[in-house]
Amino acid sequence: MSKPYPYPTDPSGNPSAPPQGWNPENKAGMGYPPPPAYQDNPAQPGMGYAQPPQYGGVPYPQPGQPYGQPGQPGQPGQPYPPGQYTMAPQGGIVTMQPTIFVTRTPLQHPLPDYLGYSIFTLLCCCLPLGIAALIYSISTRDANNQGNQEAAQKSSRLARNLNHAALGIGIAVLVLWIVYVSVVLSSYD
Repeated sequence: MSKPYPYPTDPSGNPSAPPQGWNPENKAGMGYPPPPAYQDNPAQPGMGYAQPPQYGGVPYPQPGQPYGQPGQPGQPGQPYPPGQYTMAPQGGIVTMQPTIFVTRTPLQHPLPDYLGYSIFTLLCCCLPLGIAALIYSISTRDANNQGNQEAAQKSSRLARNLNHAALGIGIAVLVLWIVYVSVVLSSYD
């Protein structure tokens, strides 16, 4: 008889028991190697980030290295010409614009979502059109809650039209069924 568990069990055969000779205080004997020691990145000692990629053959300047001439990017050792660039005056004022969050509120006069009508046509009339009408009814409700008037109008109109079509198909099928049953029953008489 083979054991269902690959690890050793106690002599009684209980698979949830720890192996023989296991000491809960000694965690080193669990068979896991210790983690490796921390090492800095050899590309940039002490930095922790690798060298950035080079695009188009133009090297990035290293920290502390001056930039190249304007119009000649990547020429190491070429500082910017003095006097062409001005610094901002000391104590200058920085003006920040306030952050504006635009949120839409629910519509004050929400459009009808025809949810009850959709559930009725789904269960009693025409299942495929009822499912589509239910989806557009829920979409209308979401658009009403988000304040999206155009999407609410489109979804509401489509839900109403699908519900009317499903109800018409359901009534037509019911009338045809009644006619069929009455014709079949009258032929047996």
